[in-house]
Amino acid sequence: MLRKILLLLLAVLVIIQFFHPDKNTNTTDTAAKNDISKVFPVPDKVQDILEKSCYDCHSNNTEYPWYAEVQPVAWWLNNHIEEGKREVNFNEFASYSLRRQYKKLEEIIEQVKEDEMPLSSYTLIHKNAVLDKDKKLALSSWAGAAMDSMKAKYPADSLLRKK
Repeated sequence: MLRKILLLLLAVLVIIQFFHPDKNTNTTDTAAKNDISKVFPVPDKVQDILEKSCYDCHSNNTEYPWYAEVQPVAWWLNNHIEEGKREVNFNEFASYSLRRQYKKLEEIIEQVKEDEMPLSSYTLIHKNAVLDKDKKLALSSWAGAAMDSMKAKYPADSLLRKK
Protein backbone atom coordinates (compact mmCIF):
# COMPACT_ATOMS: atom_id res chain seq x y z
CA MET A 1 0.00 0.00 0.00
CA LEU A 2 2.76 2.43 0.94
CA ARG A 3 4.55 1.63 -2.31
CA LYS A 4 1.42 2.47 -4.34
CA ILE A 5 1.06 5.78 -2.54
CA LEU A 6 4.72 6.66 -3.17
CA LEU A 7 4.40 5.72 -6.86
CA LEU A 8 1.26 7.84 -7.17
CA LEU A 9 2.99 10.77 -5.48
CA LEU A 10 5.98 10.38 -7.79
CA ALA A 11 3.68 10.27 -10.83
CA VAL A 12 1.92 13.46 -9.70
CA LEU A 13 5.27 15.21 -9.17
CA VAL A 14 6.41 14.21 -12.66
CA ILE A 15 3.15 15.29 -14.29
CA ILE A 16 3.06 18.72 -12.65
CA GLN A 17 6.52 19.47 -14.09
CA PHE A 18 4.77 20.06 -17.43
CA PHE A 19 2.58 22.87 -16.06
CA HIS A 20 4.28 26.21 -15.44
CA PRO A 21 2.93 29.72 -14.92
CA ASP A 22 3.88 32.40 -17.43
CA LYS A 23 7.18 34.09 -16.66
CA ASN A 24 7.26 37.69 -15.47
CA THR A 25 9.46 39.06 -18.22
CA ASN A 26 8.32 42.11 -20.14
CA THR A 27 10.86 43.71 -22.41
CA THR A 28 8.45 46.09 -24.13
CA ASP A 29 8.48 49.87 -23.95
CA THR A 30 5.40 49.86 -21.68
CA ALA A 31 7.58 49.12 -18.67
CA ALA A 32 9.97 51.93 -19.55
CA LYS A 33 7.15 54.39 -20.23
CA ASN A 34 5.53 53.99 -16.79
CA ASP A 35 8.68 53.37 -14.76
CA ILE A 36 9.05 55.17 -11.43
CA SER A 37 12.06 57.00 -12.89
CA LYS A 38 9.63 58.85 -15.21
CA VAL A 39 7.96 60.38 -12.16
CA PHE A 40 10.84 60.85 -9.72
CA PRO A 41 14.59 61.12 -10.15
CA VAL A 42 16.14 57.86 -8.98
CA PRO A 43 19.81 58.17 -8.01
CA ASP A 44 22.08 55.35 -9.19
CA LYS A 45 22.57 54.06 -5.63
CA VAL A 46 18.80 53.83 -5.08
CA GLN A 47 18.27 52.26 -8.52
CA ASP A 48 20.85 49.62 -7.63
CA ILE A 49 19.07 48.89 -4.34
CA LEU A 50 15.70 48.64 -6.09
CA GLU A 51 17.08 46.29 -8.74
CA LYS A 52 18.82 43.98 -6.26
CA SER A 53 16.28 43.99 -3.45
CA CYS A 54 12.89 44.77 -4.99
CA TYR A 55 12.55 44.25 -8.73
CA ASP A 56 12.26 40.45 -8.79
CA CYS A 57 8.82 40.75 -7.17
CA HIS A 58 7.94 44.42 -7.77
CA SER A 59 8.60 44.93 -11.49
CA ASN A 60 7.73 43.40 -14.85
CA ASN A 61 11.10 41.69 -15.13
CA THR A 62 11.99 38.89 -12.75
CA GLU A 63 15.35 37.16 -12.89
CA TYR A 64 14.46 33.55 -12.24
CA PRO A 65 16.77 31.16 -10.39
CA TRP A 66 17.22 27.59 -11.60
CA TYR A 67 14.78 26.21 -9.03
CA ALA A 68 11.96 28.24 -10.58
CA GLU A 69 11.74 25.45 -13.18
CA VAL A 70 10.71 22.90 -10.56
CA GLN A 71 7.09 22.47 -9.54
CA PRO A 72 5.51 23.27 -7.15
CA VAL A 73 8.23 25.88 -6.45
CA ALA A 74 7.40 27.76 -9.67
CA TRP A 75 3.79 28.20 -8.56
CA TRP A 76 4.91 29.40 -5.12
CA LEU A 77 7.33 31.94 -6.67
CA ASN A 78 4.70 33.08 -9.16
CA ASN A 79 2.28 33.71 -6.31
CA HIS A 80 4.87 35.89 -4.54
CA ILE A 81 5.59 37.82 -7.74
CA GLU A 82 1.92 38.42 -8.56
CA GLU A 83 1.22 39.53 -5.00
CA GLY A 84 4.27 41.80 -5.02
CA LYS A 85 3.25 43.43 -8.30
CA ARG A 86 -0.26 44.03 -6.95
CA GLU A 87 1.23 45.90 -4.00
CA VAL A 88 3.65 48.01 -6.04
CA ASN A 89 5.12 47.63 -9.50
CA PHE A 90 8.00 50.02 -10.07
CA ASN A 91 7.67 49.58 -13.85
CA GLU A 92 4.02 50.72 -13.69
CA PHE A 93 4.38 53.40 -11.00
CA ALA A 94 3.76 56.36 -13.33
CA SER A 95 0.35 54.92 -14.22
CA TYR A 96 -0.82 55.06 -10.57
CA SER A 97 -2.98 57.88 -9.27
CA LEU A 98 -1.19 60.58 -7.27
CA ARG A 99 -2.80 59.30 -4.09
CA ARG A 100 -1.61 55.75 -4.73
CA GLN A 101 1.92 56.92 -5.61
CA TYR A 102 2.11 58.88 -2.37
CA LYS A 103 0.76 55.96 -0.32
CA LYS A 104 3.20 53.50 -1.90
CA LEU A 105 6.17 55.76 -1.15
CA GLU A 106 4.95 55.98 2.44
CA GLU A 107 4.66 52.18 2.60
CA ILE A 108 8.18 51.75 1.19
CA ILE A 109 9.57 53.79 4.07
CA GLU A 110 7.50 51.94 6.65
CA GLN A 111 8.24 48.44 5.39
CA VAL A 112 11.96 49.05 4.96
CA LYS A 113 12.30 50.55 8.44
CA GLU A 114 10.35 47.65 9.99
CA ASP A 115 12.38 45.02 8.08
CA GLU A 116 9.25 43.72 6.35
CA MET A 117 10.83 44.08 2.92
CA PRO A 118 12.53 42.41 1.29
CA LEU A 119 11.03 39.19 2.60
CA SER A 120 13.32 37.07 4.73
CA SER A 121 12.50 34.05 2.53
CA TYR A 122 13.95 36.04 -0.40
CA THR A 123 17.06 37.31 1.37
CA LEU A 124 17.79 33.83 2.68
CA ILE A 125 18.86 32.87 -0.84
CA HIS A 126 19.59 36.34 -2.31
CA LYS A 127 22.19 37.64 0.12
CA ASN A 128 22.90 40.70 -2.07
CA ALA A 129 19.29 41.82 -1.50
CA VAL A 130 19.73 42.28 2.25
CA LEU A 131 19.29 45.92 3.23
CA ASP A 132 21.93 47.15 5.63
CA LYS A 133 21.54 50.36 7.61
CA ASP A 134 22.99 52.55 4.81
CA LYS A 135 20.76 51.04 2.13
CA LYS A 136 17.68 51.42 4.31
CA LEU A 137 18.58 55.05 4.93
CA ALA A 138 19.21 55.72 1.23
CA LEU A 139 15.91 54.11 0.19
CA SER A 140 13.89 55.79 2.96
CA SER A 141 15.46 59.19 2.32
CA TRP A 142 14.78 58.93 -1.39
CA ALA A 143 11.14 57.91 -0.86
CA GLY A 144 10.72 60.71 1.72
CA ALA A 145 12.17 63.26 -0.70
CA ALA A 146 9.79 62.03 -3.41
CA MET A 147 6.87 62.45 -1.01
CA ASP A 148 8.07 65.96 -0.14
CA SER A 149 8.25 66.89 -3.82
CA MET A 150 4.69 65.64 -4.26
CA LYS A 151 3.49 67.68 -1.27
CA ALA A 152 5.12 70.79 -2.74
CA LYS A 153 3.65 70.23 -6.19
CA TYR A 154 0.10 68.97 -5.51
CA PRO A 155 -2.72 69.94 -3.14
CA ALA A 156 -2.96 67.77 -0.02
CA ASP A 157 -6.42 66.45 -0.92
CA SER A 158 -4.99 64.85 -4.09
CA LEU A 159 -2.43 62.92 -2.00
CA LEU A 160 -4.21 61.94 1.19
CA ARG A 161 -7.59 60.38 1.85
CA LYS A 162 -9.93 62.45 3.94
CA LYS A 163 -10.58 60.94 7.35
